[in-house]
Amino acid sequence: MPLPLAAIPALATTDAILNSLATVLLLAGYVLIKFNRTDAHKWTMLAAFAVSTVFLICYLTYHLTTKPAHFGGEGSIRTVYFSILISHICLAATVPVLALRTIYLGLMDRRTAHVKWAWWTFPIWLYVSITGVVVYMMLYHLFPAVS
Repeated sequence: MPLPLAAIPALATTDAILNSLATVLLLAGYVLIKFNRTDAHKWTMLAAFAVSTVFLICYLTYHLTTKPAHFGGEGSIRTVYFSILISHICLAATVPVLALRTIYLGLMDRRTAHVKWAWWTFPIWLYVSITGVVVYMMLYHLFPAVS
């Protein structure tokens, strides 16, 4: 049974909202560049980076001030959850470096290098943003730990 909203820490929900917003901005930035709207792409991607930075601050604050939540699912869903969580954490550690380098190359108008880096950065960053929301939903809404 899902937890009542009052039982879910506000920062965990804020993190999920920020990840959702980052996902929308990343996809919008992708579409914009496909339509050769480079200026709009630039500002949208910078907004995605700003949202992801705020997310990271909230995430660290949450995990430094709150006891960890425990996954309540059992059986094969537990394996699915931890597979998503582990891949999410490992790839999330790469996003700041990849994003900063990709943004730097774009701002310096080094388009060939920017595109090469973005080819890796975009799908990893998108995966991390989406799986962040999936982990939140699984942990707090679909399979919360029962006390």
